[in-house]
Amino acid sequence: MAERAQYEELARQLSAISAVKRDLGRILPADCPSGSAAVLTLLGRHGDMRMSKLAELLAVDMSVTSRHVAHVADRGWIERSPDPADKRSRILRLTDPGRAQLDELSRRSTELLAERLIDWSDDDVGRLIQLMTRLRASFGDCRSTPRLAQAAPVAESVAHRTTRTPA
Repeated sequence: MAERAQYEELARQLSAISAVKRDLGRILPADCPSGSAAVLTLLGRHGDMRMSKLAELLAVDMSVTSRHVAHVADRGWIERSPDPADKRSRILRLTDPGRAQLDELSRRSTELLAERLIDWSDDDVGRLIQLMTRLRASFGDCRSTPRLAQAAPVAESVAHRTTRTPA
C-alpha cells in the first residue's frame, strides 16, 4: 500500500483534473453545454432509456435531468416516446442529428487530447487509460453512499504505516 504522502499528492493531482475538464468544456459547441453533452454521451453509450435511468447515470436530481433532456430535445438531438410498459414514462432515444452532434463532440475532444498530449508516447497514453480505468473500478459506483465502516480501517492503516515510533 502507498504511503500517506502519496495519497495526499494523488488527492492534489485529482483535484487538478478539474482544469483538464474545464478545457474540455471550453471546446463544446455554444448550444451544447456539458449537461447536454453528458446526456448525449450516456444515450450513445447505453442506448435508449427511461429518464429515471438517465438521472441515475448522471447522478443528479430528476429536475436537473429534465432540464438537460428538454434542452437536447428542443434541438432535435433526442426523441421522447411513450414507454410501452408504462405510458407515464418516456423512453429517450438519440436521433440522427443527435448522433451527428455526439460524433462532433467526440471529434473535438479527441482533437484537443491529441493536441495536448502530442509529446506523450502511445504507451504513456495507454498506461494513463489503464490506470484511470482501474481507479474508476476501485471506486465502483461513485453515486452510491460511501462505505464509512470500511473507511476508518483504511485510514488507520495508512496512519499506522506513516507514524514512526522512536527507536
